[in-house]
Amino acid sequence: MPNPLDTWPQVAPQWMLDAPRWLENFFFRFYQSFIFDSRYVLFLRGLGNTLLLTFFALLLGVALGVVISLIRVTWDKNSTNLRGPGKAALGFFNGFARIYLTIIRGTPTVVQVFIMFFVIFATSKNKLLVGSLTFGINSGAYVAEIIRAGIMSLDAGQEEAGRSLGFGYVPTMRHIILPQAFKAVLPALGNELIVLIKETAVVGWIGMPDIMYAALSVGGVTYQYLFPLVAAALIYLALVMILTWLQGKLERKLRVSESHSPVKKPGIGAGVFRLRGGVK
Repeated sequence: MPNPLDTWPQVAPQWMLDAPRWLENFFFRFYQSFIFDSRYVLFLRGLGNTLLLTFFALLLGVALGVVISLIRVTWDKNSTNLRGPGKAALGFFNGFARIYLTIIRGTPTVVQVFIMFFVIFATSKNKLLVGSLTFGINSGAYVAEIIRAGIMSLDAGQEEAGRSLGFGYVPTMRHIILPQAFKAVLPALGNELIVLIKETAVVGWIGMPDIMYAALSVGGVTYQYLFPLVAAALIYLALVMILTWLQGKLERKLRVSESHSPVKKPGIGAGVFRLRGGVK
C-alpha cells in the first residue's frame, strides 16, 4: 500500500510545498485524512447510513409515540368512567406504557444499543435493522410524552365539540384533537429529530459505518484524529442547521395559514419542550 508521504510531493501543487512549514503540514494532514486512498468516501457513506438510520428510526418513533400517547391520554381522561374488562385491558396497556417510558427514558441510549446488538439480536448481522429498532424505540418514548402533552394542552371544549357533532371518541381524536396537537408540538418534534440524528453517533460502536465510525476509522489509520473528528462535527452541525432552517420555514408557514384562518381555534398550547426525566 502506498505511503501518503511518498505520494504527497507528486500530487501537491508547488505553492503548497513552498508554503511555510506549519501550513504545508496542515495541507498534508488534510490530504492524508480525506484525499489519500479516497478516504472522503468513508464520510459520504457514513452520511448516507446516518440519514437512512435516522429516517427509519423516526418512522418507528413517531408511530410508537402516537400509540403510547393515545393509550396514556385515554386512560387519564376515561379511566374513571370505564368499567369491567375494558378498564382492565386499558389499565394493563397503560401500565405497560408507563414501564416502557420509565425504562427507556431512564437508561442511557448506548446501553440500549449494546443490549439490542449483543443480547436481543446477537445472531443478526443487520446493523441497520438493530440501530433503527433501538433508536426508534428510544425516540418513541420521548415522542409519546411530547404528543401527550400537546393533547392535554388543548381545551376540553375541543373534545366536547366533537361529541356534539356526533363523533365518537376515536373519530374525535383522529379528526379534531390529533391534528391540533401535532400543530402545537411541532417545535418539540423538530427538536426531537435533531436530538435523534445526533444520538445515532453511538451506533458506530457496534460497527455500523456511520459518520463517527468513518472519523474513528480514518483517525485509527492516520494516528491523527483532529481532522476526521472536526469533519464529523461539521457534518452533524450542517445537518442540524438544515433541519433547523426547515423547521423554521414550516413553523412560519403554519403561523401564516393560522393568521389567515377566519376562525381561531382555542386552546392550542404555545409549544411543548422535550424533558428528559421520569414519568409523571
